[in-house]
Amino acid sequence: MAFWKRISHGIDRLNSGLGQLASILILLSCLISAVNAVMRYGFDLSDNWPLELQWYLFAAAVMLGASYTLKRNEHVRVDLIYSRLSDRGRIGVDLFGFIFFLMPACILFTWLSWTALFYPSFLALEHSINSGGLIRYPIKFVVPLGFFLLCLQGLSEIIKRIALLRGDLVTAPDALRYEQPKQ
Repeated sequence: MAFWKRISHGIDRLNSGLGQLASILILLSCLISAVNAVMRYGFDLSDNWPLELQWYLFAAAVMLGASYTLKRNEHVRVDLIYSRLSDRGRIGVDLFGFIFFLMPACILFTWLSWTALFYPSFLALEHSINSGGLIRYPIKFVVPLGFFLLCLQGLSEIIKRIALLRGDLVTAPDALRYEQPKQ
């Protein structure tokens, strides 16, 4: 189990770093949006590339931040019985969801977004159809990358849940932390 714990820790570190990068990308997107608005409405100067760059940064933040959100156990879940379960019950529900829903979906979306979205765009060296627009294939690469990272984080979460069930993991604050929605 020590080997798998090291794998899990490495995946967690990678996605923590990418989560911090996603935060920076959101800030940059907001700054570019503000500067673009000032230039457009204050000085009557506009171009398409700042708007596209803003979209690209936001899209990259979402795709890179999804795995970090899963790592922190802050993803959206349907709370019908989950809040009433014991820690062991929650771990079982999580394992079932990760193995039978998250992993197959992420593997499928990684493959589909690579073969149908990024790769054809890369082969064509796709550019924006807008005047002054940016190249498209780099941002299209972020989609399969994001799903692949989410798949890796799913693997890490499976490893942690199994370790918790076996009693091999003493503390797992993120894996067991659950806040019931307040309504």
